[in-house]
Amino acid sequence: MSKVAAPMTEDRLLEAARNGDEPAFARLIETYRRELHAHCYRMLGSMYDADDAMQEATLRAWKSIGRFEGRSSLRSWLYTIATNTCLTQIQRRPKRVLPIDYGPATDPLQGPGQPITETVWIEPYPDSDLEDGLAGPEASYEQRESVELAFIAALQHLPASQRAVLILREVLGFSAKEVAATMETSVASVNSALQRARASIEERVPDQSQAQTLRTLDDAEIEEIVKTYVDAWERNDVEAVVALLTEDAAIAMPPLASWFGPRDQFETFLRNFPMNGQIKWKMKITTANGQPAFGAYAWDESEQAYMAFALNVLTFRGDKISDVVAFAIKEIDAEAQERYHRWDTMGTDETRLANTFARFGLPDRL
Repeated sequence: MSKVAAPMTEDRLLEAARNGDEPAFARLIETYRRELHAHCYRMLGSMYDADDAMQEATLRAWKSIGRFEGRSSLRSWLYTIATNTCLTQIQRRPKRVLPIDYGPATDPLQGPGQPITETVWIEPYPDSDLEDGLAGPEASYEQRESVELAFIAALQHLPASQRAVLILREVLGFSAKEVAATMETSVASVNSALQRARASIEERVPDQSQAQTLRTLDDAEIEEIVKTYVDAWERNDVEAVVALLTEDAAIAMPPLASWFGPRDQFETFLRNFPMNGQIKWKMKITTANGQPAFGAYAWDESEQAYMAFALNVLTFRGDKISDVVAFAIKEIDAEAQERYHRWDTMGTDETRLANTFARFGLPDRL
């Protein structure tokens, strides 16, 4: 009778990986891939930059696994590599922001302009793989809170080292000693950086997170508000949309720099552009960044289908919508801008759009 092979524990996989077993290493990494990817997103503000960082961090880890001596946990070691990979990326590119942090509100009668050619915008994040609750006993932010748009936007304003310290301490719950080892600095420096980072974050995020806000509503109430909102869009019913907005509500559409608010300006923009009756809309509800969201699809006569257009992420205050960020996937290279004169006729980056929608469980057409 043949013996049943012993299960491959993390220790056995680690030993095999140290000896050059690449499949064993791949299994080790897969255990931590989701949480490491979310960490890279918090650091970089971009789902696609997080993909690149994960690829680079995985390669670095594979090259170094033979030298891993177990002085820290494997998880802590992997986070050190991922963090340093992100810090290197941050040095190479501009800070990512949301349009409301990029410039003043736009005259709603001017309508949307052209996309900014630089890659400066925060991107949405699929939260379906995130765990609920805290990552560790010392963490201050729940996992879903830590990818909310307001929090991600606030993180990007921090100096890179402060950003890393705050995420490692407050989101992931690593000790000050562990973070000091990761950052190759002292515990005192970590504590000082954390204090400064906390003060900056508190100035930029709402008093109540989206997780806290949404817990004041029951699931059925949230579902009804979102359904009412998207139904109104499909009917081009501006009054019904506006009735669901806070007085200071704003809408933005990265990669466009323009944004429109407060509510009366929001309304004027809707009436003159996306809800003027010239576009037929269909919507499909999902979630993103721990918040209610929906895919917007615009009718394309040549395709005889509703084609994916933008992923809209909703921010609530009480039972009203205070902010809408519609992440449109548009061609942003200079050559493309010369071919089109306005946002509503500008070409779509079809491959990137399909890939983006797929990651949120959405089709690229209806």
